[in-house]
Amino acid sequence: MSLVMEKGYTATTTKDIAKRAEVNECTIFRKFKGKKDIIVSAMELPEWNPCLKESDFVYTGDLEPDLISFAEVYLKKVTPKMVRVSLGLRSPDLYDVTRDGIREIPDVFKTVLTKYFTEMCRQKKMAADDIESLAVSFLAMNFGFVFFKASFGDTLTGLETKQYIQSSVHHFVNGIKI
Repeated sequence: MSLVMEKGYTATTTKDIAKRAEVNECTIFRKFKGKKDIIVSAMELPEWNPCLKESDFVYTGDLEPDLISFAEVYLKKVTPKMVRVSLGLRSPDLYDVTRDGIREIPDVFKTVLTKYFTEMCRQKKMAADDIESLAVSFLAMNFGFVFFKASFGDTLTGLETKQYIQSSVHHFVNGIKI
């Protein structure tokens, strides 16, 4: 996966993988059919998969602290390194087998947010609005931050994660609360 981040999927060879793993290239083919099989197997490893689950997100019903907690969980698990790898996994000759695994993370977060916003509307703690748009906006706000960190490090913004979460969630909540 480090090679995919460095060189891209297409430019990475099984020879490169064997060299990085300090094994003979023939050894790789005893366990894997080829490069694609290696990548798909690596996607399951905790180092490369945030393993985001609905149960990771707990809430009290208080909008701002809950959404701060949601953002903290998301940004703790979805790291810049994972985003860089997921970009490398979008290669046209690989994406048909990686798409579902990559999409699983935003799907889980969107599902959690949709359920949460629906419940908060039911409890009249926020304005009833287009729930899906709110969920996607909050997801995009958090993904955008980690994407910028993955792409530019601290050169685009020096905001620390905690400071970003506090401020962005505060502004988000002020736009939706009753």
